[in-house]
Amino acid sequence: MTNINFSNALNRVPQSCPPIWMMRQAGRYQPSYMELKEKFTFEQMCKLPKVASQVAMLPIDEFDFDVAILFSDILWHLEGLGLPLKFDPGPKFGIHLNEDNWKEYTDIDKAMDHISFQSAALKTTREVLPSNKSLIGFVGGPWSMLNYALGNNKVSTDFKTMYLKEVIIPLLKASIRKQLASDAEVVMIFDSGLKNISKSYYENTYLPLLETITEINNVGYYTRGLPTNSLPKVKQMNWAGIGIDTTQDLAKTLRTHTNGFVQGNFDEAILLENSTAVVEHVIKKWLQTLDGVDTTGWVCGLGHGIGKTTPTRNVKLFVQMVRQHYAS
Repeated sequence: MTNINFSNALNRVPQSCPPIWMMRQAGRYQPSYMELKEKFTFEQMCKLPKVASQVAMLPIDEFDFDVAILFSDILWHLEGLGLPLKFDPGPKFGIHLNEDNWKEYTDIDKAMDHISFQSAALKTTREVLPSNKSLIGFVGGPWSMLNYALGNNKVSTDFKTMYLKEVIIPLLKASIRKQLASDAEVVMIFDSGLKNISKSYYENTYLPLLETITEINNVGYYTRGLPTNSLPKVKQMNWAGIGIDTTQDLAKTLRTHTNGFVQGNFDEAILLENSTAVVEHVIKKWLQTLDGVDTTGWVCGLGHGIGKTTPTRNVKLFVQMVRQHYAS
């Protein structure tokens, strides 16, 4: 029960057409999503497994993506640790982490019990997903999650390192293992909140912490806002694959990264365009930059997530053009 194109990309088997999926492929830009949103709150959509599976299927049914994604949110892990969370409409924490209260927010077993709905949602999604489609899970990047937990609170660098090492990363590792045991073929780490991390800390402290996660098989790492010239160090790690944003050269990355899949990296902002002609032109030019490039291991997608005002016709056009380009 897998998508052959996705399986080939994971195993670096040459193929004519890459698999396609997009971050936030289920979301507010879809009228079908908004119809469900009238019946359920965002929290219910995430925490009721049958509803979560319905949401995960919306982009599969509408766009025929190769991969379905667990419908959930990276912040439920923090709620599980005890930080009160509500979506109104965006995430708001009633309490933020600091160097005085942190010991109250360290119970990993409690957090895992709290997010058991994610495992249930994966199993339920797999039950309704066609056998020729793949299923992946995800967690938030440790640094991204720490940013949310801290809010505007100022803490020492040593504290950040300690909390990452002792709480967040062990929790994420437990969550990843649970998702993989619940029918996820791959679990992606989405680390998009890296704007406030220094290159020195990222490379010398953060990456060694992240590397402890790579002891688990079938984990991919998707970054946004990577410190300048840090990608080579990420590529050296034992990830199942890496995802890159639009600041990185996709053709070069495909040529130089052969340890796993490479996902990316069409500019998601282009899909916001109202002019179909403009979108078609940019997609065509982007695909042409890959002509002559060995695309073995490529998972086609965006540099980041689909925007909430993206016209669905542009998403359909993207999928259609990629498949037509590689069918010729």
